Amino acid sequence: MALRLSCPNCGSRPFTEFWFGGELRPLYREGMSPEEDYRRLWLPENAAGRQTERWFHHAGCRRWLTAERDTVTNEIHVVH
Repeated sequence: MALRLSCPNCGSRPFTEFWFGGELRPLYREGMSPEEDYRRLWLPENAAGRQTERWFHHAGCRRWLTAERDTVTNEIHVVH
């Protein structure tokens, strides 16, 4: 089965209508060392299991969505 995302504005759509924006990264914290900030920005976890990601609906409403996806099964659990 193909990956589908349920856009809050446009409804259920195939993943081909979206651009993958990557893992949702932690925010910058005051006092982070340059090494910590580098890891935060450039080294994704790529963990197996549930992961929070950003997706851009380029072929629809042109809005960014936040989705929780299981990277093992590609099942979408939550979309905001």
